Amino acid sequence: MSTERDRRIARRRRQLRGRRDVVGTRERPRLCVSKSLKHVYAQIIDDYEGHTLAAVSTLDKDVASGLSSTTNIEAAAAVGAAIARRALDQGIETVVFDRAGWSYHGKVAALAEAAREAGLKF
Repeated sequence: MSTERDRRIARRRRQLRGRRDVVGTRERPRLCVSKSLKHVYAQIIDDYEGHTLAAVSTLDKDVASGLSSTTNIEAAAAVGAAIARRALDQGIETVVFDRAGWSYHGKVAALAEAAREAGLKF
């Protein structure tokens, strides 16, 4: 097996292990973070209905317009602030944070801290 496949399998296991405990409800939906080599994504999901309530990424023009790069920690912080604004506009104040198998540092931590500073509670 290649090391890339091993890393993907290990992350998927971490993701599923965390998903056992982290479930989004109508009152407290799940804030899921995902990232790629070029972009950072965040979604607020109601798992019982199976609906995405809000989504933001560095692909959005309003988020990416003020950024020098879509891959750094500043971009992740901008996505965190934007997802918090969209959630608060919809009346969502508290969420459950789902890091989706990623370590809580760097981009993931920056997104979470920016969302907290913008008024989202988790």
